[in-house]
Amino acid sequence: MPNILLTESIAFELGASEPWPEDVRLYQPYETEQILINDIAASLTVKAFMKMCGLQIQVEMRGNAEDMSPNGKLPFIKCGQFVIADLDPIVSFVFSKGISLTDHLDASQKADMRAYMSLVNNILGNAELYVSWLDNSTFTEITKPRYGSVYPWPLKHVLTWQKQRQIKKRLTAFGWAQKSLDEVYNEVDNCCHALSERLGNKKFFFNDRPTELDALVFGHVFTLLTTSMPENSLASIVRSHSGLIALVKTIEDRYFKDPEVTRT
Repeated sequence: MPNILLTESIAFELGASEPWPEDVRLYQPYETEQILINDIAASLTVKAFMKMCGLQIQVEMRGNAEDMSPNGKLPFIKCGQFVIADLDPIVSFVFSKGISLTDHLDASQKADMRAYMSLVNNILGNAELYVSWLDNSTFTEITKPRYGSVYPWPLKHVLTWQKQRQIKKRLTAFGWAQKSLDEVYNEVDNCCHALSERLGNKKFFFNDRPTELDALVFGHVFTLLTTSMPENSLASIVRSHSGLIALVKTIEDRYFKDPEVTRT
């Protein structure tokens, strides 16, 4: 029996030798009526990373984007015969084509960058999931109607209930389901403080050139600032960290002035 992982690895390497196509698509849920805050942040992160790399993508919105994803994670991109989901695998795929945002960093700086990316994912990512799925007011007013909006009754209720169970199980494993809302807010504030300390007065986290850490922080911070929620505590916390606000403005002004290509 052939080694499937080896076969996929060889195919991945062969595909990496090809130039970046012009018709690469990024798939995400519908923005107006469906997508939730954590997926907004994840999609914006990948869009920012692609723009920083100078790579063109077309955004495709699909009601079943989560089911289309090879591992259930969003967003995902389709590049030729390859379908890659989540930021880290996408960064690796782009790197395999000879494109990197970290070639100016030494090994110690790269390890530092990965540590802060883990902090953002573990704190801001889990906080977004907690507020969306475990906070009753946000779940009732935002999450439940949006997540089920593309499905017929009674499927919308069943799938929303299943997703809530899945998220609660994940947050329980990470010790987040037991937290109070105030404790979640405190975690977010501490995370933003640590990021602000690392950023200092620099334009980006590593001097004058952005990395995937800058894209990740931009995706989460911009989303927390601009997404309408039943109450604005997360936005208020983020807004109190002026260095992060300056970073978001720099990235928005530099990379998001031109309208993106979107298809539904």
